[in-house]
Amino acid sequence: MPNRTKKEKSKFQFEEGLLDQLLEEYEGPDDMFGQSGLLESLKAKLVERALQGELTHHLGYEKHGTKPEGSRNARNGTSKKRVKTESSQIEIEVPRDREGSFEPTLVPKGVRRLEGFDNMVIALYSRGVSTRDIQSQLKEVYSIDASPDLISAITDEILEEVESWQSRPLDELFPIVFFDALVASVRDDSGRVVKKAVYIALGVNTDGQKEVLGMWIGSAEGAKFWLQILTELKNRGMKDMYIACVDGLKGFPEAIAAEYPDTKVQLCIVHMVRHSLRYVGWKERKQVAADLKLIYRSPTAAEGEKQLGIFREKWDNQFPSIGDSWERNWENLCTFYEFPEEIRKAIYTTNAVESLNHSLRKILKNKKALVSDNALKKLLYLGLKKASEKWTRPIQNWGGAMQRFAILYADRFPRDI
Repeated sequence: MPNRTKKEKSKFQFEEGLLDQLLEEYEGPDDMFGQSGLLESLKAKLVERALQGELTHHLGYEKHGTKPEGSRNARNGTSKKRVKTESSQIEIEVPRDREGSFEPTLVPKGVRRLEGFDNMVIALYSRGVSTRDIQSQLKEVYSIDASPDLISAITDEILEEVESWQSRPLDELFPIVFFDALVASVRDDSGRVVKKAVYIALGVNTDGQKEVLGMWIGSAEGAKFWLQILTELKNRGMKDMYIACVDGLKGFPEAIAAEYPDTKVQLCIVHMVRHSLRYVGWKERKQVAADLKLIYRSPTAAEGEKQLGIFREKWDNQFPSIGDSWERNWENLCTFYEFPEEIRKAIYTTNAVESLNHSLRKILKNKKALVSDNALKKLLYLGLKKASEKWTRPIQNWGGAMQRFAILYADRFPRDI
């Protein structure tokens, strides 16, 4: 029997969960590997970020920072350069310094081919672009002994983009805004793993397009922290929102009223039903769920309130807390009745932002704990950017929704639309 050469196992192990997500989010090979696909865009951006980090290390101070004493050198714009990888060509912006002494290590002068760069990009993406992985890949692929300071500068360049995105001005009006949070594990300064809440605000602009308004990291989800977020959104230019879609967090409607008193709150019906069924045994659960559906599937608020009364007559003896909860929150549960069926589907549940957060949780699933808040920011920011690339179409029947908004909120409707 002939001898077979044993296949060498790669030293670089990729996290299957993140690779699966990468494939799920795209509809075909062109979206992944095409000239304008994810990998080509990511490669170019990553090279540019790395080069900016190298220049920072060379100059000895951050962009817009204070120059070291005696230094006269400074940044001096960029120049375009096309470089080849195994599969394609990418165009990058190479930073320059005033004295002309900057010699890029990743893309040296005169070099126009980056062998092995495709594998490095995939490894960086799948591992969350950690400093250690970048260092090992640079050593393996390019035989570059990069110092920890240089690697930190390279990876921290991503944070500049994150901060710019987080503080960007917002449109004055987002007719619908969804709010939700997810939990991630992060190591604190003592090395102890703690739970952090990541708050996400997802807006629908006047064109019907979804847009992530921001991402915030706090110690735990709470109405007080949400109030700080709402204040920031207003300071960044968002003067109004017609409908705020939220889960059942206690005190959140009051926080919204404090910053946006004219905004109507829609509590998530799906969360409300789940909360109600927690009190019900398996034997009655199917029937209770069916009777609750008669409430939120009613054509009008009056009919929904009538069905709630019927529900209470039938179930109050066994589950009085369910009827109490629906009546107590009815004002914020019935907002969606004011709109046609197409718009109701968009606002009666926070599924839009929950779906986004589900994709982020898949990124975090195989991460036991991130090393810092900044590491968490970088990883989730890349996930948000990737998810938003699929939002190419407005919400269905958005034109009809805007006509309804123009009538209901005539005094707040923009004149230029």
